[in-house]
Amino acid sequence: MAAPSGAASCDDFAEFQELLRVMRTIDDRIVHELNTTIPTASFVGKIDAGQTCKELHQSLMDAHTSRETIIKNCIAQTSSLVKALQEEREEAQDDVALLKQLRKEQTKLKLMQSELNVEEVVNDRSWKVLS
Repeated sequence: MAAPSGAASCDDFAEFQELLRVMRTIDDRIVHELNTTIPTASFVGKIDAGQTCKELHQSLMDAHTSRETIIKNCIAQTSSLVKALQEEREEAQDDVALLKQLRKEQTKLKLMQSELNVEEVVNDRSWKVLS
């Protein structure tokens, strides 16, 4: 359940959210993963539970790191766009289209920042289940 590779598109918030949804699959299926990773009594000798648990832990760490990186990169990218639009807005205060674009980008930035909070909740839940 590796994270999708490739750059995240920060332009379209719906696409950004869909990417995060797909990347959170491992967290959503953590109980299932544990049930299939930890052997039952009849398979204890055939499967190294410690090793498979370590692998699950590592894949969870990798997923969390990659999602956090994508979110923070998109926040930085959108922040710089908002700053540039604010500077343009100071020079052209009568430009309604520019104001509309600025507000749209500010809203997108706030939504992306809220994804950091969502990420924290998802990560905490996964670690509690894994523990």
